[in-house]
Amino acid sequence: MSFASKVVIVTGASDGIGAATAIKFTKEGADVTLVGRTEDKLAKVAAECAKHGKNPLVIKADVSKDEEAKTIVARTIQTFGKLDVLVNNAGIFFLDDIMKPNFMETFDSTMNTNMRAVALITHLAAPHLVETKGNVVNVSSIGATMVKYPNFVSYKTSKAALNHFTRSLALELAPHGVRANLVSPGPVYTDIFNKAGLADFVSDLKTETALKRVGEPDEIADVILFLASEKARSVTGSDYLSDNGSLLM
Repeated sequence: MSFASKVVIVTGASDGIGAATAIKFTKEGADVTLVGRTEDKLAKVAAECAKHGKNPLVIKADVSKDEEAKTIVARTIQTFGKLDVLVNNAGIFFLDDIMKPNFMETFDSTMNTNMRAVALITHLAAPHLVETKGNVVNVSSIGATMVKYPNFVSYKTSKAALNHFTRSLALELAPHGVRANLVSPGPVYTDIFNKAGLADFVSDLKTETALKRVGEPDEIADVILFLASEKARSVTGSDYLSDNGSLLM
């Protein structure tokens, strides 16, 4: 898959799935905007991208803050002149408890990052994607449809909303030749579990999958690149699972 002359935004590009995706796009010839909150991690990803002959645009931003999120598309257009692919990957994941006093704080924070920021950035990107007949790939989760473990109300609700948003977006932008799709990973080894204090939990989840393994960020990145490519030109409004058979269990 070649993305030569294409311009791609990847949010949540500091590590994990976002970092792997940004590096793969660069390897395939794309100009990439890296968006994340951690400067030193972004610098490492940018250095990996540079090994493939491309210097990415690095934007340190918290997508849950409107004023910071609004700079992402504007600076990309200012730097590269267009936009072909938007990958909304940034997300947070924390345990919650509907009975605890801080539930709404966790809920609002999760929805702001995992859903509202996606809507805002996509809203700003849409006119540019219409110009290039580009596409959007949103990173969701099997948690959007699987309710198996307690204390994930905020996260799972945000991903369920993201799924419906993406399908609605696909229908609305189809007349303009713009596609929108979802990737729904199962358990994947990324830092999101460490930040939630669940590093051991993700390892234990391998026994809950049909293939008895946990995914790697590179595997999800491969699906994202496929959906963003011409090979998927007839695919829109779809939800691609990469979960090692978690939903089969």
